[in-house]
Amino acid sequence: MKVLSMIQPWASLFVLGETAYETRTWRTHYRGPLAIHTSKKIDKAACKLKKVEELLFKHGYTAESLPTGVIIGSCTLMDCLRVTENNGTWAVLEDGRIISGNDFYLGDYREGCYGWVVKDMSQLNEYIPAKGRLGLWEMNS
Repeated sequence: MKVLSMIQPWASLFVLGETAYETRTWRTHYRGPLAIHTSKKIDKAACKLKKVEELLFKHGYTAESLPTGVIIGSCTLMDCLRVTENNGTWAVLEDGRIISGNDFYLGDYREGCYGWVVKDMSQLNEYIPAKGRLGLWEMNS
């Protein structure tokens, strides 16, 4: 299975469904099952942002309790769409969909970046320890 490593708190907020998209500066042509891995790094400054702190608290997390170095969830990667417009509080993807609210706040919607569209996100009951990598990588069976 393909795996994407993400820094915390972004990985948990994505798996918990607080945003429906992952944003990257690069495009992928891969479509299919995707596991979400948390890197060992935690963006402590992001965790102190009021909105992020509130979203984490809603799910029982703090910056200190976020899981790291493990696969925490899985989904299906359906599409990868270029950001064509950013208006400061909302953005437009190349298929015309408008991104706003938490989706916008929790992503990088600069023009030219990409929104990864997923479905069927689920959090694992038991996390799987794994060493992450850059880009998409293959999980050893």
